[in-house]
Amino acid sequence: MTVGTARLPKALHDLGGRPDVAEAVVLSTCNRTEIYALAQRYHGAIADIRGFLTDLSGLHAEHFVDHVYDYHDDRAVAHLFKVASGLDSAVVGESEILGQVRAAWERAEAEGVAGPELARLFGSAIGVGRRVRVETGISRGTTSVSQAAVAMATKRLGSLDGRRILVLGAGETGAGMAVALAATPGLGEIIVANRTRPRAVALAARTGGRVVELGELGTALETVDVMLTSTGASQVVVGADDVDAVMAARKGRPLLIVDVAVPRDVDPAAAGLAGVTLLDMDDLRAFAESGVAERRREVSRVEAIVEDEVLRYFEAVSAREVAPLVGALRDRAEGVREAEVQRYATRLAGLDARERAAVEALTRGIVNKLLHEPTVRLKDAAGSPRADRLADALRTLFGL
Repeated sequence: MTVGTARLPKALHDLGGRPDVAEAVVLSTCNRTEIYALAQRYHGAIADIRGFLTDLSGLHAEHFVDHVYDYHDDRAVAHLFKVASGLDSAVVGESEILGQVRAAWERAEAEGVAGPELARLFGSAIGVGRRVRVETGISRGTTSVSQAAVAMATKRLGSLDGRRILVLGAGETGAGMAVALAATPGLGEIIVANRTRPRAVALAARTGGRVVELGELGTALETVDVMLTSTGASQVVVGADDVDAVMAARKGRPLLIVDVAVPRDVDPAAAGLAGVTLLDMDDLRAFAESGVAERRREVSRVEAIVEDEVLRYFEAVSAREVAPLVGALRDRAEGVREAEVQRYATRLAGLDARERAAVEALTRGIVNKLLHEPTVRLKDAAGSPRADRLADALRTLFGL
């Protein structure tokens, strides 16, 4: 279900072309593949999105439907706000997700698939994520998948002193792991491998490491103590047979592999080989969970902020919906006032400019006073079922 950078434009246009999906954003990270959509019809959009996932994965819906969750209206907004706040991450409070949320929205906008409604939603979500990180301690300590992967490797080995480590992948997560390694005192050597050499060279220069070509990966693995991997590949990069050959050449020396790629870079069967310890995202979640007691205490504060921001968001949405109705009501009243003044034009013909101005002020004042109370009541009720009832009544009574 992962939607990598290369697949994203086609995926967005596929979604945007579905009949009941008016706007869409695809958020695909190491912990989720989520579609945020403005629906023409709720059930129609659900069917459209499941059809999209079927086409994307090549799987019939019966194979993944048990793993799908769907939220709408306030629950959908609350979920996105929690995601942006880091509450729904493998590493609670992690800092990378906020940039991923922004990037997903900006890409959907650039492709013309996300419009003004999702722009307001995602803009609000980014604001919530920032507020949470300023007002709470949710982001203290190890707050990224990259940092957690390095910390997990360190705990497994006891120390990284003098260790030679291979980083496979120079994307966001791979770069994060290399940077975290470079800040580790006593580390032996960082080796970087990537599909495109220029990115590997740039990352190696940034972290004081050296580059190996992908074709030399097997040879490099014979000499390192750890491989940390997170590429954007859509299929396995290192097969179990490849690891088996490496272990034969290592002559009993153990190898630790931390694979935090989604989908996996390393064939899970490699975990069954003698001397190999293979850790993945499930292990990272368990590791991160054991070390977030302090940040867990901040969760209730974050949830309170999210709840507050959801209410604020829907109040703003309702206010925007009410404003055109208030405008239409005032336009209708002003039209009636002007028509009545015009109807009495011959009787008012003898008035001088000052007297005519007084008539205009008097009639406008009467209209404004009559409209003041319904306008205030409608705005005060914004965001509640009562606002919908009042709006329907105004439309019916005044033919708006």
